[in-house]
Amino acid sequence: MANLNDASMASFVNHSDLPVLVDFWASWCGPCKAMAPAFQEASRQWAGKVTFAKLNTEEAQQAAGQYGIRSIPTLILFRNGREVARQSGAMPAAQLSAWLNQQLQ
Repeated sequence: MANLNDASMASFVNHSDLPVLVDFWASWCGPCKAMAPAFQEASRQWAGKVTFAKLNTEEAQQAAGQYGIRSIPTLILFRNGREVARQSGAMPAAQLSAWLNQQLQ
């Protein structure tokens, strides 16, 4: 799982052959911490189909602003460098997987 920053974010999502799911989070965010294991589990379930990455909004404020992150956790799914879906709020692993499945149909 990649850890993105202001410098790497755009290049990473623009040059991936697979869809990219980015978790926008912060260390002080309780729901972000609660969702981290579900995001990790989903990254294993979707290996080879979706690339998973995390972006700490405290360290990458420019990227967070560029993508209009107003609340965290926020997940953004990119395909060919374009945002195709967005979900705010923590989700358990089963819900995250169902959401991804729906978006990738």
